[in-house]
Amino acid sequence: MPEILKAEAAFNLKFSDKGLLQRALTHRSYLNENPDYPLEDNERLEFLGDAVLDFITGEYLYHRFPEVAEGRLTNLRSALVRTESLAQFAVNLNLGTHLFLGHGEEESGGRERPAILCDAFEALIGALYLDQGIENTRDFVFKIIEPALQEILISDAEKDAKSRLQEVAQSHYQLTPTYRTVKEQGPDHAKEFTVEAVIGNKAYGAGKGYSKQNAAQAAAQEALQALQKELGFIQ
Repeated sequence: MPEILKAEAAFNLKFSDKGLLQRALTHRSYLNENPDYPLEDNERLEFLGDAVLDFITGEYLYHRFPEVAEGRLTNLRSALVRTESLAQFAVNLNLGTHLFLGHGEEESGGRERPAILCDAFEALIGALYLDQGIENTRDFVFKIIEPALQEILISDAEKDAKSRLQEVAQSHYQLTPTYRTVKEQGPDHAKEFTVEAVIGNKAYGAGKGYSKQNAAQAAAQEALQALQKELGFIQ
């Protein structure tokens, strides 16, 4: 399995059960086009990896910030395990290059699609946990999330952009922002949404995402930047 050996080298991992890693890298589209493929897709490993990541990240933050309240720890964990963060971890590992994808999915940009990369990263963590246990998985995850955590702390990215926008809009305009979906495109399994953040009758920002919630967060962030220019500051 030369592809799996290349993946191991890229991830700096060594699996005892190569089949686990291969399953973690197998998207369902590959099975649709290869009905005789002997392994299942990565969705069950994704389910397991999601739970393992939540636990390890929570444990890491609990010990990293012994004096921090539960609410802030929850926000930090959410920032670390959201789709965009996990997809970026996958990009950093060059994980997309090693995925087993159907031709149609690959031609439509599947190797760079955040949702697919996020799921594959979770599946990789699930496979690593089954193959090597919690200690090695913890070490692997810690090395990945520490740099990301530093960026989050610097930019305060764990604070919800929609909440911040509401605070600013109510403080300066006595208005509550609303969000409207202005565009939907792509197939049902990978639909991309465009959402605008509106204050009064004016759209201050627009954002795209693979869920309306993520698109609204991106729109709120852009709106905050627009208000920064309009007001000269953001409290």
